[in-house]
Amino acid sequence: MKQKIYELTSRLNQYRYEYYILDRPTVSDVEYDSLLRELEALEAAYPMYALPSSPTKAIGYTPTAGLAKVVFEKPMMSLANAFNREEVLAFDERIHKEGFHPSYVCELKIDGIASSITYQKGLYVLASTRGDGTIGENITENVRTIDDFPKVLKLDHDLEIRGEVYMCKDVFESLNQKRLQNDEEPFKNPRNAAGGSLRQLDPSITRDRSLSLFGYTLVKPEIYGVKTQHEALRFLENCGLPVNPHYRLCKNIHEVLDYLEEWKTKRHTLNYETDGVVIKVDDFSMYDEIGVTVKNPKWAIAYKFPALEVETKLLDIIYSIGRTGTIHPNAVLEPIMIAGSLVQRATLNNVDFIKERDIRKGDIVIVRKAGEIIPEVVRVNFDRREGNLSPFNMITVCPKCGTSLIRKLEEAATYCPNEACPGRILAGLIYFASKSGMDIEGLGEKLVEQLYDQGFLKSITDVYHLKEHRDFLVTLEGLGEKSINQLLENIDKSRNNPLEKVVASLGIRLVGSKVSKLLTKHFSSLDAMMNATKDDLLMIKEIGDAIAISFTSYMKANRPLLEELKQLGINPMKEQKNQEALIFQGKTIVLTGKLEKMTREEATHLIEQYGGNVASSVSKNTSFVIAGSDAGSKKEKAEKLNVPILDEEALIRMVEACKNT
Repeated sequence: MKQKIYELTSRLNQYRYEYYILDRPTVSDVEYDSLLRELEALEAAYPMYALPSSPTKAIGYTPTAGLAKVVFEKPMMSLANAFNREEVLAFDERIHKEGFHPSYVCELKIDGIASSITYQKGLYVLASTRGDGTIGENITENVRTIDDFPKVLKLDHDLEIRGEVYMCKDVFESLNQKRLQNDEEPFKNPRNAAGGSLRQLDPSITRDRSLSLFGYTLVKPEIYGVKTQHEALRFLENCGLPVNPHYRLCKNIHEVLDYLEEWKTKRHTLNYETDGVVIKVDDFSMYDEIGVTVKNPKWAIAYKFPALEVETKLLDIIYSIGRTGTIHPNAVLEPIMIAGSLVQRATLNNVDFIKERDIRKGDIVIVRKAGEIIPEVVRVNFDRREGNLSPFNMITVCPKCGTSLIRKLEEAATYCPNEACPGRILAGLIYFASKSGMDIEGLGEKLVEQLYDQGFLKSITDVYHLKEHRDFLVTLEGLGEKSINQLLENIDKSRNNPLEKVVASLGIRLVGSKVSKLLTKHFSSLDAMMNATKDDLLMIKEIGDAIAISFTSYMKANRPLLEELKQLGINPMKEQKNQEALIFQGKTIVLTGKLEKMTREEATHLIEQYGGNVASSVSKNTSFVIAGSDAGSKKEKAEKLNVPILDEEALIRMVEACKNT
């Protein structure tokens, strides 16, 4: 048992490091919790073998060296977990045995980053992560970038609160789409995306990630005459702090159980992750007598919702290739329904992930939606493994061109280095025509593949020669005369795309839409970019060696291609708009609901084009909300805060009026 305890301690500490420090967990929460409970049971049976470094004794994580430290006057404790109805009832029974008969407050457990925030005379002055519960990391400037977080309270108080910084699901989806388009590894779930964003050394990166915050704890409530948890939540609301609106005061444990049952499925309607419910004794006067353990208060517990996981058979492992050569292993599954959608493919992350979990073709695997959004294989059900399944071996040559694959020591990804690889070229063509590229409506992935296979698209410049192949286009199923005319018209229109969009569409490694915008601020034309040196790029604060080398190398190697694009009429200059034309200058606008005439991405581009900033959540600093059909909580919050609400037509009229002045 000694060896087993040592092994579990080592494994769990590694998983904690990946979760808290790297924000890249390699096991699911369910798997971690299961192993932790196993270790707790073993340590209880064999206490002489428990190590000082055991994760059963730890709160959070030891702060890293990158951020300044903050020492808490009152420690930030973690909560013990309950995983079923019986454990919740046992929690209530323990409190009753102490002679108390409390009411409880139930609050949705937001899956984010626990943080401490301090105000002096109503002014925001300090924020910190929980760290190890005693010492946290200073994230003051990063929290300052959160739109719906007040920097000045409605009440003139010295105040310390605790809360959860989180990322909304729609923000997470958009962020991961951009990362995939840039051949960057997507975040596992909104919690890890929030953690990676909040602990950045550069606050501008945090700002771009559009985080949100809910407050839930008032430190030293007695100073303000606050005697219960539900009064504390109302007090925070009166101060102007965002509080999750779904908390409930329950008279007894039976009402608590009703609340848990209600939110087990209802939580899926929310635009943020909640993995459970925090149950707290309401009356603060009971806290001292009920007491605490080394790491947990005894007057509160966190109930964890059952994870949404299913079993199915792994039929095959196939490989896709990105435009910069990254090889992505993917699972082919026996079709299975998860959270209301049919899943046939799932990510396998990378080679290390597959080998560490000994995933093999033919296995029965557990699949879940990471963050309840992205399907992923979590682990193998080894009890159901049949026969002598062959261990996984990563392919050594590119499935598209046969070139030997490479993997750098410091990276998890495997690459095809052949720039002439058909898989890379096809992925680049698809990206060039996509909304994130030149946004050529009608030139979708399927059509690009057909034209590539037939030899009509070998390079991105061939897109602008498709009008010469009308006779072939009319032979393709689903393409009539009208749709061909529209496609060719859309291709011609794309010649007028702004400089930043053209640069992003080229598919340069590490140069996505954000970097393209940065470059456009400093270089006024494609020619200027083609002639830029590495040192020129390094003069830009946000650009480092890797981006500078990648960009200048591409420009040097692809000069003939770029010159051909210019000859085809794709040679935009940086837009120089008059200040008067920037009708949304200084305004923060939120989009919600389904728009009829534009996609969300098109509306965002239009607003940014005229000087505005598009935020993901509504706050008192929001200038106005554009609401389409089926607008939900954002519209409701705007009404509550008296933020003006406009429809899509109003947005279009404002832009048209500006064009006509």
